[in-house]
Amino acid sequence: MADTNCSSAVLMQFAKWPEEGRVKTRLMPALGAGGALRAHVTLTLAVLDNLCATGYPVQFWWDREIERVPYEADVIVHNLECAGLEQRIQQGGTLGDRMLAALTSSLEAHSRAVVIGSDCPSVDPQYVRQALDKLTEFDVVLGPSNDGGYVLIGASRVVPGMLDDIEWGSEQVLAQTQARLEKLGLRVSLLEPRWDVDEPEDWARFQRLIDA
Repeated sequence: MADTNCSSAVLMQFAKWPEEGRVKTRLMPALGAGGALRAHVTLTLAVLDNLCATGYPVQFWWDREIERVPYEADVIVHNLECAGLEQRIQQGGTLGDRMLAALTSSLEAHSRAVVIGSDCPSVDPQYVRQALDKLTEFDVVLGPSNDGGYVLIGASRVVPGMLDDIEWGSEQVLAQTQARLEKLGLRVSLLEPRWDVDEPEDWARFQRLIDA
């Protein structure tokens, strides 16, 4: 049976601070640096809308300390402030360190926590609810992506080092993560695969989705 207690779970959106030349770099050959930056902002807001539509609490985690707020970031910050969402800063040297730190921190106050990337517009509200439902039975849930990674990771239990020694950015991320988690004795559930936006063809797919 699906859990309807929204306060028992929290959703954490991870995002890079928007800066031209630093975000969605694989889109730059097709869109230019400015276009890639605008794509990053568009995707970030699309994911945010999906998460807020779930009815669960949402936190927004930037990848670095906020120094100044350019226009592109101001659009995101304005939406976050209007929605009354908490903004936090990711902590750790690798993506695995940062995700584990966020999950660990959030599980101190909630029974389930889920991290979602800002380039995953295919993660719709129902998909997130499925992940949270799985966490009533499993320790960790992963939402596979078509490129060998995953679009979300959720946990009801964490173990130190459980995201160590992963080749982030490779096609082995999902397989390595699942193997490491299971080796540590964690019960893992996989959702159906989803897609994220990394390459120009992914961006085109997203544009078609918007047009439809």
